[in-house]
Amino acid sequence: MSAHPLSLRLDEAQRLNPAIAALIGVAPKPEVSLADWLASLDERALTQLGFSRYRLESHLLDLAAQAELLRTPAPALKELRICGGRDKAGRPENLDLVLRPGAIVSIVGPTGSGKSRLLGDIECLAQGDTPSGRRILIDGEVPDPARRWAASGKLVAQLSQNMNFVVDLTVGDFIAMHAECRVVDAPEQAAAEVIACANRLAGEQFSASSSLTQLSGGQSRALMIADVALLSSSPIVLIDEIENAGINRRQALELLVASDKIVLMSTHDPILALYGDRRIVIASGAVADVIETGPQERAHLAALEHYDRLIGDLREALRHGRRLESLPAEFASFGTLPCTR
Repeated sequence: MSAHPLSLRLDEAQRLNPAIAALIGVAPKPEVSLADWLASLDERALTQLGFSRYRLESHLLDLAAQAELLRTPAPALKELRICGGRDKAGRPENLDLVLRPGAIVSIVGPTGSGKSRLLGDIECLAQGDTPSGRRILIDGEVPDPARRWAASGKLVAQLSQNMNFVVDLTVGDFIAMHAECRVVDAPEQAAAEVIACANRLAGEQFSASSSLTQLSGGQSRALMIADVALLSSSPIVLIDEIENAGINRRQALELLVASDKIVLMSTHDPILALYGDRRIVIASGAVADVIETGPQERAHLAALEHYDRLIGDLREALRHGRRLESLPAEFASFGTLPCTR
């Protein structure tokens, strides 16, 4: 930290950390530093706050350090290394995998095989202290504990299957607030860019005035992907089953990779599995194989995407009340299935 934590201006500290805003309330002189504000308090004011001067200074130091961390971007990343642990039976896992910025890696395996465990190990930058026993190295070294356990400025951003919001804010206010926390010069403009990007990913459009709690699952996922790509400084992105999100999957991944992030995604979708440069195969709680996506598989991916678009068109037609009188010519070779009761 380049300056003393209490040298932060009151208005900036309140903007960066809501706990400071709640503690101080409306500041009579928002341009003064935290240190000057603390020095101005008399014994009566300290009693009203419920602190001694020493305890309040200690508390402010902790809160200010958290606020300062919000302003500090995640450090540049050259490589992520995953070192093997053990499978569910305790057998050693033969794994030493290095990933660099711009990589897309899919994680495949049966339900319950351990895909989410691998994502969890990367998310917490495990050091042999999780059930798998894996270790995660950053640029060949054990990550700094301060970064590993930080509540903000994290190396890893994770997008889970369920993206339900509970805060009563509009989309615009929520994203602008995040932009302000990241100390973006023009937070409202940044929010507009994130929302426009999210709408390009989502199948159903929404606006800045839309309520967060009213967004569909696909809209929520699109918003968070755009937010992570455009605002988050985290160089590693973990995605848990994006296939059912109702968004443009290829465009979402290209957006994240364009931000020079490492993307790992757990999936059951063959199209997403082949999007990756490599796919990690999980079995019995351990990595059973790491497969490079070859030229022949890339060719198959193009065919799968073609049929996926056709099915998507049929889905939209049915959603809008049209009848399915015939199938596209590409499906002719499959014939017509008999109608049974």
